[in-house]
Amino acid sequence: MTLLKRIWKTNLTLGFVQPILFLLGMGLGVGSLVDARTASSDALGGMGYLAFLAPALLATTAMLVGAFESTYPVLAGFKWEGTFDSMAATSLTTRQIVAGQLLWWATRVSLAVVGVTVVLVVVPDTRSWGLVPATLSAVLCGLSFSTTVGAYAATREYDQSFNYVQRFVVTPLFLFGGAFYPIEALPGILKPIAWVTPLWHGVELTRGFVLETIGFFAVLGHLAVLFAYITLGLYLCDRYFTRRLYR
Repeated sequence: MTLLKRIWKTNLTLGFVQPILFLLGMGLGVGSLVDARTASSDALGGMGYLAFLAPALLATTAMLVGAFESTYPVLAGFKWEGTFDSMAATSLTTRQIVAGQLLWWATRVSLAVVGVTVVLVVVPDTRSWGLVPATLSAVLCGLSFSTTVGAYAATREYDQSFNYVQRFVVTPLFLFGGAFYPIEALPGILKPIAWVTPLWHGVELTRGFVLETIGFFAVLGHLAVLFAYITLGLYLCDRYFTRRLYR
């Protein structure tokens, strides 16, 4: 909380600027070219490209922030700063340390996602009460990455492998996870991969809530997957944090 008091304004400001640039460049710029084609409109279910892209930015932003906050900062807490060792030297248990880390991840992801939400309120195509559950869904999407990647980071001695996480996991999901075009456009072999990733479920929830195109059972299914990732991630965090702190 002491740290957050110093950085929250910067984080929130960046949360405004980034989605604005994306909406101007991709939603309006590229979107004008996409909307000019009748076939594109049919592929997007009759909606404009801006309305298709904008809600997905909630989920992609959550993923980017959640994945980053659970790599270098986690390793720093073990190896460079000794934050977790200091916590373990008190009466705190590993489970309490992990819970505190989860709260921090949720705070960082929420700040970024709220910045995007405020921008979407300004856009007529995405101004709806669905932004409220969409924002919460995006936070869950971010936490599904934070917990699983954080558990992986707890097993690392060096930070070189984090580049591979960004290069071969986060970036491909960002490009091919359904945010910029329907995954139906992907080759058949890649569709099942997209379906099991937390980002696709986050995108479907945020887009469905904002545009009011998602059904009750679909919501339950997507939430179940996100909670499954978070639960697995927390279990692994508890296990690997314990192994790292008390080896």
